[in-house]
Amino acid sequence: MRKTIQALKRRRLRCQETGSIPCYWWSYALITGNLILVAFLLLDAPVGSYITRTPRLLESVGETITDLGKSGWIIFATLLIFFEAVAAYRLSDRMKGRFQALLVAHLAAYVFFSVALSGLLANLLKRMIGRARPMLYDEWTSFGLHSFAGSRFESFPSGHATTAGALMMAMALIAPSYRLLFLIMALWVGFSRVIVGAHYPSDVIAGLALGAGFSVAMAIVFSRHGLLFRQRQDGWPVLRRPIPLVMRPDRANTVFPPRGIPLRPEMARRTEQETRRSRLRRVFVGGWYPRVGNGTLIPLRGYRGPWFPAGRSRRSPE
Repeated sequence: MRKTIQALKRRRLRCQETGSIPCYWWSYALITGNLILVAFLLLDAPVGSYITRTPRLLESVGETITDLGKSGWIIFATLLIFFEAVAAYRLSDRMKGRFQALLVAHLAAYVFFSVALSGLLANLLKRMIGRARPMLYDEWTSFGLHSFAGSRFESFPSGHATTAGALMMAMALIAPSYRLLFLIMALWVGFSRVIVGAHYPSDVIAGLALGAGFSVAMAIVFSRHGLLFRQRQDGWPVLRRPIPLVMRPDRANTVFPPRGIPLRPEMARRTEQETRRSRLRRVFVGGWYPRVGNGTLIPLRGYRGPWFPAGRSRRSPE
């Protein structure tokens, strides 16, 4: 047992050093497959036999939540945002405005492709597999399969759960500080399909895993084309740069440059006229130079570090 654990640990370290994506995909597929198998053997039959006795209050809650898993409103919203961003990019005469419009267009395109393509794949799989829905449990049980036999035999995987998994994983990659919130929302939207009697638990788990994995794969595709994402050393996709008001700055682990020597003593005090926009600019934009009021700061002469890259002027910004 100890040798097995050590071998797995060595393999994990080897994956982290080489950034090998298949190592992570195999782990993801193994965990997902076991969860689907456990739900299929232990949970699907009790859910199928109980589906006709679901309390009305619980069913109404599920009907309210389950509509969030429809992909139509997501596709329409992302297409609208994409074309609006393209129009803003063409009409803007400032470089900053064009850059922001291009960033919004990339975000909308990423969410659109993640949700739309994963939904198409889920619809194709559920028609090919042809698993009977819980409403047919008395006749077909949870093992009934009948390919291309209509909507009553399109249970595995869940299309709503696939959409929820794709959308929430995409949002978690865009705003990783809120990934726990997105995970909870994905679970509620996915398992609302069990509450309304449309799917088994194994269908929901498969749909969530399919959507989430597709969003990660799409982020890797974007990163390899230099769009929106980049890959860390271990192969996981992350944003190329933080997005203000979406990604919280890590002030605890960020090394700031020296503040310098102010020309006048009164410049060392932060003035009341400093706006919220200027505070965000200090955190997210520029060379991390802290601006105190309207004064000019002189950096320390002996400082050497990542804040003064080669070819960059060491003079204080005006």
